[in-house]
Amino acid sequence: MIAVIPARGGSKGLPGKNLKLLCGKPLIAYSIIAAKESKYVDRIIVSTDSEEIAEVARQYGAEVPFIRPAELATDNAKAIDVYLYTVDRLNNEKWYSISDFIVLQPTSPLRTAEDIDNAIEIHKANQADSVISVQETNCPLEWYKEITADGLLKDCIESNRILNRQEYTKTYIPNGAIYVFKYKTLMETKNYYYGRTLPYIMSAATSIDIDTILDFKLAEIIVQNNEDYI
Repeated sequence: MIAVIPARGGSKGLPGKNLKLLCGKPLIAYSIIAAKESKYVDRIIVSTDSEEIAEVARQYGAEVPFIRPAELATDNAKAIDVYLYTVDRLNNEKWYSISDFIVLQPTSPLRTAEDIDNAIEIHKANQADSVISVQETNCPLEWYKEITADGLLKDCIESNRILNRQEYTKTYIPNGAIYVFKYKTLMETKNYYYGRTLPYIMSAATSIDIDTILDFKLAEIIVQNNEDYI
């Protein structure tokens, strides 16, 4: 299976984060290394608008067959359009025949080769349309509030139930680490969730998605204390 790693040069939350050194290695290297250790991934494609990112990606064993156009590297560019553009060009220009592919965001450095393989196995065994990695939320959906225009707290979801924490239904959110797609269905729907979308559940620690310096520092602590990442 082919792995697509999207890594644009710009970032407002943490400038230059994809090349920022995390315990001695560029952030993007962690995703490339995990993909290389997967027993199912046979090609690793980095999609980037940055020549600097492209050079580092190649040093770690990924392919960068083309540079992403500027219009797909803005804050407003949709991630799905980036994925489809990348696979379209590979199929049309590089004589690939990609039916399924996996997306690995470089901002999820603690996702492992085992996570990648488990998600792909779920996809294959269940004939899924997509597999999305998720983590359990730290509080029930019924506890979420919004602040109204006049400054009052209001329930996001109306509920008269007052239960112990353990009695609420477990809820999950996507963590951004792994997406396994059927190319044809993604192209037709332009949607992550369709038909048979299945979850791959990850722990809170391995689900860290680096967007701020606080996220980065937390990832550093975990890597420093886990020899599997060093």
